[in-house]
Amino acid sequence: MRPKQQQKARHDDLFRARLDQIINMKHELVALADKIDWAWLDEELAGCFSDHGRPAEPVRFMIGMFLLKHTYGLSDEQVWDCWVHDPYFQYFTGEEFFQHELPRERSGMSHWRKRIGDRLDVLLQESLRLAHDTGALKKSDLARITVDTTVQPKNIAFPTDARLLETAIRQLGKLAREQGVPLRQSYRRVARHAAMMAGRYAHAKQFKRMNKQVKFLRTRLGRLIRDIRRKTESDERLREIFALPLSKAMQIRSQKQRQRGWKLYSWHAPETECIGKGKARAPYEFGVKVSLTTTNKRCKGGQFILHAKALPGTPYDGHTLKEVIEETEALTGREIERAYVDKGYVGHNAPRPHRVFRSGQKRGVHGQIKKELRRRSAIEAVIGHCKTDGHLGRNFLKGTDGDRINAVMSAVGYNLRLILKWLRKLLPKIIAAIWTAITPRSMLKQAS
Repeated sequence: MRPKQQQKARHDDLFRARLDQIINMKHELVALADKIDWAWLDEELAGCFSDHGRPAEPVRFMIGMFLLKHTYGLSDEQVWDCWVHDPYFQYFTGEEFFQHELPRERSGMSHWRKRIGDRLDVLLQESLRLAHDTGALKKSDLARITVDTTVQPKNIAFPTDARLLETAIRQLGKLAREQGVPLRQSYRRVARHAAMMAGRYAHAKQFKRMNKQVKFLRTRLGRLIRDIRRKTESDERLREIFALPLSKAMQIRSQKQRQRGWKLYSWHAPETECIGKGKARAPYEFGVKVSLTTTNKRCKGGQFILHAKALPGTPYDGHTLKEVIEETEALTGREIERAYVDKGYVGHNAPRPHRVFRSGQKRGVHGQIKKELRRRSAIEAVIGHCKTDGHLGRNFLKGTDGDRINAVMSAVGYNLRLILKWLRKLLPKIIAAIWTAITPRSMLKQAS
């Protein structure tokens, strides 16, 4: 059912403290909360809920928790813990009185992510509107953009053959114990020892011994797969339960290190992909490719992110440029005049290719275009801030939906950090200007 509305108290409570009486109402987080159009967000997200059933939690509270989490780089548990003892967090989420305990369930954030995951672009759009209303971003800054891709790593261990084989043996044995399937041997103890020795041999560069341990693990996994198939072939319910785990185990057992095609890099995150970006420090990264679009010019409040999108399937960068430009125009409401990209976009499919300029390009690059092309590399700093200050550096959310949600919310959190920084600098200037205007001119003159 649609979220319920937060009701304001008609009178003061003698036993509770009002937040507007114990906090600084000129704080940047208070100013940001008052500028967000919560009613518009409620209307935009209304289609994600049914008209029947139990009412959902208020939009301002749940969306406010998401914004606080990604603005300050917190986890779900950390943002709930900070909410209890931080009155500014409580005011941001719409509370009127200071709360000493959590009024709602912690699992609500997971349920809301699944529900509104496809509509999170409205939060990015609202962050750009806030930047424009506060003066940190101008409409003309949206006409020239910079586009680049990066890797959003998944929260998985580095995938080695020995580790994947040992994980498959352990997970199949665990599921067999839960379902009461008697195994001839679980191989849990010997698999753990073999995986440990394979890592030690690899560290010592004794690769023949390492390959022997990997072969040992692959043989034991094959025995376990055949044993489970024999024990479950007469039970249809067990066959359905073991269908997906057995397919994962067979894929892990059959795949080789340098084979072509799809490979499984994680048992709990099968959507993980291996992406090579040509970095000396990290030749390969395991996660999903993400496209980011920023303003080419550094605006008054900073370089804002205009569009963010996860790109599963490791597509070629140039083949994604058309879709990225069209979605950016729909999100900002401004036609893109020029786009600046790196050399990975050679052979792109942009709708106006003569308005796309690559790094190192000489033909048609002169005057203002040359200066703007020189600023293309400024997007690398934006990507770095999203990874170090936000959650783009490691994604803890599940599935492809989690990849998409984490990419968009990391961009929203980055924009809100710039807006808070802008408000922090802007408020003292406004107060000083007001004080100068109301102070008599005779008091401003120094005594002779």
